[in-house]
Amino acid sequence: MTQGSHYDASLREELLATARAMTAAGLNTGTAGNVSVRMAGGMLITPSGMPPEACCVEDMVFVAEDGTATGRLAPSSEWRFHHDIYAGRPEAGAVLHAHAPFATSLACQRTEIPAFHYMIARFGGNTVRCARYATFGTQDLSDNILDALEERSACLMANHGMLVFGRSLSNALALAIEFETLCEQYWRTRQLGEPVLLSDAEMAEVVERFRWYGKPQAG
Repeated sequence: MTQGSHYDASLREELLATARAMTAAGLNTGTAGNVSVRMAGGMLITPSGMPPEACCVEDMVFVAEDGTATGRLAPSSEWRFHHDIYAGRPEAGAVLHAHAPFATSLACQRTEIPAFHYMIARFGGNTVRCARYATFGTQDLSDNILDALEERSACLMANHGMLVFGRSLSNALALAIEFETLCEQYWRTRQLGEPVLLSDAEMAEVVERFRWYGKPQAG
């Protein structure tokens, strides 16, 4: 591929490394899932139907803001919701979708995750919603995900999997691993019975604390 404004070797390397890390972390197997990163004029996204281990940096696909793809492979079939998240959520620097075991199990129950643990607030509110079901790769699915992500940075996808976005690829991967851990904890505590939930007031305090959690100290 010739060098151009949409070719950034280091960003392509980081994107491929993140896709491989998703597999290593147990978030995905085979060709499941996808990940993207925002860049000038559009985004880079993993290709369709290719396991990360079989990809090279040149296989990462550039998708422009108008939806036009450039590359030797087709972009992930889920490129629409990545594109729409970047268009609607300027704070999103990277988007990660996975078929992680515990998140997917809850998604197949179409379960909203309630305030069973204060770390739910990490994703923007006192619940993590489950987006309504729609066929993969469709605009309907993208619309449903955007609804579920209102004031949130993660959601389940009914009968499908999970999605998170972060400020960078490393941040999105860390959040995805954290979210899958919470899904496992919720799944396990449900085996013992219904968990005791934190109140709206308790969660509001935690949400406020997360506004500065992990950020550099001013001054």
